[in-house]
Amino acid sequence: MKKYDAVIIGFGKGGKTLAGFLAGKGQNVALIEKSDKMYGGTCINVGCIPSKKLVNSTKVLKNKGLNSIKDKKNFYTESINNKNALIGALRGKNYEILATKDTIDIYNGTGSFVSKNIVNVDNNGENVQIEGEKIFINTGSMTVIPDIKGLKESKYVYTSTTLMDLEELPEKLVIIGAGYIGLEFASMYSEFGSEVTVIDAAEKLLPREDEEIAKRVKSILEAKGIKFLLKSKIEEVFDKNGKGYVKVSEEEVEVNAILVAVGRKPNTEGLNLEAAEVKIDEKGAVIVNETLQTTADNIWAMGDVKGGLQFTYISLDDFRIIRDNIYGNGNRTVNDRNVVPYSVFVNPPLSRVGMTESEAVAKGHEVKTGRLEAMAIPKAKIEGQTDGLLKTVIDIKTDKILGCTLLCNTSHEMINIVAAAMKAEQKYTFLKDMIFTHPTMSEALNDLFGSVK
Repeated sequence: MKKYDAVIIGFGKGGKTLAGFLAGKGQNVALIEKSDKMYGGTCINVGCIPSKKLVNSTKVLKNKGLNSIKDKKNFYTESINNKNALIGALRGKNYEILATKDTIDIYNGTGSFVSKNIVNVDNNGENVQIEGEKIFINTGSMTVIPDIKGLKESKYVYTSTTLMDLEELPEKLVIIGAGYIGLEFASMYSEFGSEVTVIDAAEKLLPREDEEIAKRVKSILEAKGIKFLLKSKIEEVFDKNGKGYVKVSEEEVEVNAILVAVGRKPNTEGLNLEAAEVKIDEKGAVIVNETLQTTADNIWAMGDVKGGLQFTYISLDDFRIIRDNIYGNGNRTVNDRNVVPYSVFVNPPLSRVGMTESEAVAKGHEVKTGRLEAMAIPKAKIEGQTDGLLKTVIDIKTDKILGCTLLCNTSHEMINIVAAAMKAEQKYTFLKDMIFTHPTMSEALNDLFGSVK
């Protein structure tokens, strides 16, 4: 049995970065990945990179001015091929970077624990066992499949992963779930030319977001032709005459594709965590302490598998915490994440950091707010993308920024500026009086924070 200083289960962002770091320290590392299509992890292969590549393609489509469904279908197929070429190159590069290091062995297969130090790797029935002084779980998350009659049997059902491999644009697409992933795909496929219907049991869209912003998102998406069936329960999914059907109340919605987007859950199935005395919570997430150590003293978990925020940059920060606590001065913990921005890539993108007004009030803050319509931004007018609304929440007593939500073009870049100001504990006037280049979308922060009252 081969022994390693570290065994890492999963080739995701945190795991691959840790493997490279440890190899640089001269340690012997085993990196286990069950699929040769997942080198680099979810983001590169089936998540943010391919989806954002396709989002960018919709902008190219708009510039081309294609109108017929035939032309749009051809462009979509071309876009999928371009996406596949990009992902293939990135995947290969990720593999090469680690595989060429003398102290890293990459095992293709499914990892599972035999004990707290021994991991079995099953590659199509061929098993090998390896031993690790330290073991890191980085197996990510998986799509939740709801218990809907006929859903698993229908050949028209896709996940966010498999839909992006579909080479023919679905003329009629139903999305089950109006969460962030569902809305991103709704926005993207409607702009490719699909007729999109989003079904969700919730009473309103984006209940965690500012209510006015959520209503604006809905109106913008509806203007693109997206139909929302909220407060709706799907009774059955079935196939008939070469098409799929989704039955909602008494209505049968005919579709060419059904996207399941009701959420994701930690991917712990088959790990045999009990053998390593690693505990999980009621949602199936690996339980960790503030330094990401599990209930086994030599095992850590990073990324989506431990629950919480499911972002690539959180997985990368998990690596930093582990690096600091095992190989550094031990100062970093998950408690340092008091400011974490995120973006939802609808068009225009929705980006947020911190609290909404209602959340701030609920936590006892006395607040004042700022508000700016995207159409008031000169750069937005120049680019012809004036949809959206910007809002911020300020603490009256301290003048500190409690939160900010940006629904506008390039908000995914702008929100990082606000997050940096919040992390540095600057007052809102710091951004109100900041000197920005002109004309840019970022300079709108002058006006947004200047509107605070």
